[in-house]
Amino acid sequence: MPTDAPDFHESDDALVQEDRLWQGNGWTARVIKNEEDEGWAVAMIKDGEPEPALVGPWTMGRDKKNPKPLDVNAFNTLVKTANEVLRRHEQQLHAQLHKSVSVSTDAGQLKVNLDIVPDEDDPYATLSAWDGYGEQLASVRVAPTFKLTVASAEAWVANDYRRP
Repeated sequence: MPTDAPDFHESDDALVQEDRLWQGNGWTARVIKNEEDEGWAVAMIKDGEPEPALVGPWTMGRDKKNPKPLDVNAFNTLVKTANEVLRRHEQQLHAQLHKSVSVSTDAGQLKVNLDIVPDEDDPYATLSAWDGYGEQLASVRVAPTFKLTVASAEAWVANDYRRP
């Protein structure tokens, strides 16, 4: 028996794709009134995150009063930009928490790493030494404030890898 209604059931978790709210690819774009001026902004929120990863200006519509509606092309561009922002943030955080220097010894070049663990209750760092073959020679726990330099690495190696 044919009907005029489509034969599908929308689930509670169906994606919203409206003029000011668009969901997909693990992201939600929300067009919001810009608190600081007459314009509009768009917030990109990664699914499961409480805060937006990206907030930026949004284009005015033709009436110069309301925002331009979101569409699939704009949303895909916003997702790409927001993912790039997160990737850069992760790279910056990694650079702050993981440092490495090379030192020369009689046995050859060594790589000395400092890996900081920013635990809320008990932050610490691990100082480790690696030979040219990728074998770990030593590892000690140090304060997260330890400053890794070539000089501090050379002093640690010269002191038979005892905790500085």
